[in-house]
Amino acid sequence: MKVGLLSDTHGYLDPSIFDYFKDCDEIWHAGDVGNVALLETLENFKPLRAVFGNIDGHDIRIRTQETALISCGGMRIMMTHIAGKPPSFTKNIRALLVAKQPNILVCGHSHILKVIFDKKYNVLYLNPGAAGKHGFHKVKTLLRFEIEHGKIFNMEVIEIGPRATQK
Repeated sequence: MKVGLLSDTHGYLDPSIFDYFKDCDEIWHAGDVGNVALLETLENFKPLRAVFGNIDGHDIRIRTQETALISCGGMRIMMTHIAGKPPSFTKNIRALLVAKQPNILVCGHSHILKVIFDKKYNVLYLNPGAAGKHGFHKVKTLLRFEIEHGKIFNMEVIEIGPRATQK
């Protein structure tokens, strides 16, 4: 299973994402989608798993979850928008990490790309940074990887260009 992971599009979908994710089996969006049109564009391109973020309105929230539990390639994945970061996870995420024991925790919100293994919770933390134009990040980023037989491999960090300022 080849996965394209993005977050924090805030209503803007960089056209290069379609090239970067063309060989992916699924796209995962870790919240702050921005609008239903963007969600539908991704759904029409590839199978999509998405969670809502703090900026997403009711129209996105009724079509997604706050926290998704995914089984993929022999691994348990938990995806949510706001999780904190190792070692300072939010209280509710700490409880879910103990209860659900995922192998991978996917989140967004910070606009800071980070991939790190957390030994305390025995979980691989993935935050793809931000793929949209809104926020303080300087470069739009994505992650692409494969999951198979209980392993994650071929992890790629993709920089899709500078965050453009709105005029």
